[in-house]
Amino acid sequence: MQWRNSNSRYGLVSMLLHWVVALAVFGLFGLGLWMVDLDYYSGWYRTAPDLHKSVGLVLFALMLLRVLWRFVSPPPPAPASHGALTRAASRLGHAALYLGLFALMISGYLISTADGRGIGVFGLFEIPATLTSIPDQADVAGLIHKYLAWALVIFAGLHALAALKHHFIDRDATLMRMLGRASK
Repeated sequence: MQWRNSNSRYGLVSMLLHWVVALAVFGLFGLGLWMVDLDYYSGWYRTAPDLHKSVGLVLFALMLLRVLWRFVSPPPPAPASHGALTRAASRLGHAALYLGLFALMISGYLISTADGRGIGVFGLFEIPATLTSIPDQADVAGLIHKYLAWALVIFAGLHALAALKHHFIDRDATLMRMLGRASK
């Protein structure tokens, strides 16, 4: 298996980043839904948010790496069977996923640091609070975080459905390239 992307498929680094980010996003979404209903007496009342924040910050670092990797190892070109509209939709969809993820993580940071305290990452180190003076910061960032999370999970589901459509209906190599198989 090759490390870098080629003209016919994604490399190991791109595939790992893609699937780890996907698992983290859906895992964080599920954890977020579950933890907002915890009461003060639950043993997870403090642990779940700390875990959510730590994984979110690791995800932020992975997304930065993913963006950098796209410059180091550009993705393969779209299959020749994709028309101009499909290519444009793909570029816009990926840009929306990337921008939405960064906006989601920044809003999470703003929620967590609104009181001026930094965020511990698995008890290993702390990310300092740098912006704490926005009026109603936690409430505004919280609403943005909530609605962006729902929008991104729905959009990621549509992204997956599009990949399945390409595989089963169009019978092109779009999905197989992200699974490490070369296009024909």
